Amino acid sequence: MTSPHYDYLETRDAESREFALFNLLPGLIGRTQELAPGWKAHLAGVDPAPVKTREELAKLPILRKGALKDLQARQLPFAGLATGPAGSMGRIFMSPGPIFEPEGYGEDWWRSARALYAAGFRAGDIVHNTFAYHLTPGGWILDAGARALGCAVIPAGPGNTEQQLDAIAMLKPTGYVGVPDYLKILLDKAKEAKRDASSIKKALVSGGALFPSLRQEYKDRGVAVYQAYATAEVGIIAYESPALEGLIIEEGVIVEIVRPGTGDPVPEGEVGEVVVTCFNRDYPMIRLATGDLSAVLPGMSPCGRTNMRIKGWLGRADQTTKVKGMFVHPEQIAEIGKRHPELKRLRLAVTRKGEQDTMTLKAESANQDEALAAKVGETLAQVTKLKGDVQLVAPGSLPNDGKVISDERTYG
Repeated sequence: MTSPHYDYLETRDAESREFALFNLLPGLIGRTQELAPGWKAHLAGVDPAPVKTREELAKLPILRKGALKDLQARQLPFAGLATGPAGSMGRIFMSPGPIFEPEGYGEDWWRSARALYAAGFRAGDIVHNTFAYHLTPGGWILDAGARALGCAVIPAGPGNTEQQLDAIAMLKPTGYVGVPDYLKILLDKAKEAKRDASSIKKALVSGGALFPSLRQEYKDRGVAVYQAYATAEVGIIAYESPALEGLIIEEGVIVEIVRPGTGDPVPEGEVGEVVVTCFNRDYPMIRLATGDLSAVLPGMSPCGRTNMRIKGWLGRADQTTKVKGMFVHPEQIAEIGKRHPELKRLRLAVTRKGEQDTMTLKAESANQDEALAAKVGETLAQVTKLKGDVQLVAPGSLPNDGKVISDERTYG
């Protein structure tokens, strides 16, 4: 009987995991500063030695995924963030943007085998991989993990549905990997054409939302479907297990959930932006802000895996909004909070009144007097260069959804 866990790392106690990861972190930072000029500039003045705790890691600057395109345009192809020249890499990808990503040499470079194993994939399985292999890394990320497990891979890619149905009918793959919706297209088309796709019993999906109704439909059709959360810069960040209680953080990364617009960690359970530090020697990422929202789930998974869990994808953190022709950024709302530490959660609501844009800053505060509201209003105008109303509300009364700016205008 095979183990329900990929390796012992998944079941070690939390203290051992933190000790191991954070004792490796100073070496990662020091090597990165030495070999990657882009990181050397980004981390200028950072002493790696003390960075052995989450508190110290939180002091390091954020690198925003949204900034990579401009950084790379100034220093092609990887903005100096790789530890070796482009020619030393195994593959170079071009994602929309364009944003370039490298793949180095080595088995399961993207660390996807663990996610596939948790989804029930085992040696001897035939995997129908419908992620794209052309220019972007999606297909290669799952391909590498499946082959590392001892699976055979059908490099199907997206599209050419009829040809894919031929391959499925004749080769009888046991597993599917790809976006959540495309599996339904394949199964529906197979039913219409009276083609046999019943060999597919399990799936690992990513790159889109897996709605509960769709998961149930797959279950009714005999396919167990699990999710993985990944980015082209990092590879696998988190994955589902048969417990289906959140996504479990992959063992090769450190994940923080921070207040959007800042690098400040939020309390457990509060929605914030996913920030990832990845122990990759070729293309390390130190506090990469993904732009995705999630929240930490308390406790450990019933499946026995002990790493941190997150709720899954809860939206996007980039809430930049144009008001009266000017952009208002989450960072500006965070700056207001810094200037008024007595305030807790902040939320800027943007609406329309009399055919004009209006904005109201709602701020949680134990003190709700008019004098404080007036001071906060002055700060709002100074920071955003726009006037708006201020409403001081009771602590805990604003939604815990990670939104810093809420655009409530209707565009229909």
